Amino acid sequence: MDDQQEPGSVASARTPQSDAGSSAPEPGESDSGAKAGKPKKKKSFARELLTIVVAAAVLTLLVKAFLVQVYRIPSASMENTLEIGDRVLVNKVVYHFRDIARGDVVVFSGQDSWGPDAPPPPGNPLVRGFDDVLSGLGLHSGQTYYIKRVIGLPGDRVVCCDAQGRITVNGVALNESQYIYPGEQPSAIKFSNVVPAGHLWVMGDHRGDSEDSRYHPDDPGNGAIPESQVVGRAFFIIWPPSQFRDLPIPNTFQQASLHAGAAGAAVLEVGGTALGAVAAAPVAGVAGTAGLIATPLLLRRRRRRSWSGRSRS
Repeated sequence: MDDQQEPGSVASARTPQSDAGSSAPEPGESDSGAKAGKPKKKKSFARELLTIVVAAAVLTLLVKAFLVQVYRIPSASMENTLEIGDRVLVNKVVYHFRDIARGDVVVFSGQDSWGPDAPPPPGNPLVRGFDDVLSGLGLHSGQTYYIKRVIGLPGDRVVCCDAQGRITVNGVALNESQYIYPGEQPSAIKFSNVVPAGHLWVMGDHRGDSEDSRYHPDDPGNGAIPESQVVGRAFFIIWPPSQFRDLPIPNTFQQASLHAGAAGAAVLEVGGTALGAVAAAPVAGVAGTAGLIATPLLLRRRRRRSWSGRSRS
């Protein structure tokens, strides 16, 4: 406890004889009596450090499960926007406040579209419950995740290509030079699709090395992926330092003519193989969160020690 004291210390600090005006105590006696009457701090630094670590871990798990998660890019399908080994922050709550927009870079599960689908849940209810908890915290998943750029929204007609070799959305040509891999054409595959309700047409920025919506015409959604399987929006590259920057919506998706119809109602922001599983990297998050929690707790400990020292002087 913070303020423990030895039994009887209050009584020993002052005796009945001293109240009656008896002789003065021997030198040093009053000092020792005063010290005996002072509460002793028993809380150890090790226990405070453990509190910091546990609080940091819990907060990190909550943030990762519900707010923001770090993902590692394992393939070249989004180059040069995202390179192999980049770590990106994915906002998991943004689409609770606005619709998915054309130009967003999104992380999504292959469930109900490109696959592979997650394996069936364990038959044992205890194991199944444990897996559900880990999955909810972002620590375990049997699903495969992909990262691509949204090109078409539900109801959009996405076509490749016009006379100038550009992809069009609802007849509006996209100028993709801002994000497409240098020197590549928008697509070597011709297509003309209306995006089904509740789905998204997505493509990688490295068109020559991205197995995206163009390559899944026989899958559910004709290659488009379900909106319900989107985990969140990748909005910032945090590693390596040379790539440290945000991921804004490219200017071509801000064209007013793109948003004239019902499919363009999403809120705008100013500003070959399939991509394998996108692996989470929570270590940096734990360290950062621990630092945020540790600072006020250690300052509190320092202030408490300083105050205790003044009280004894």
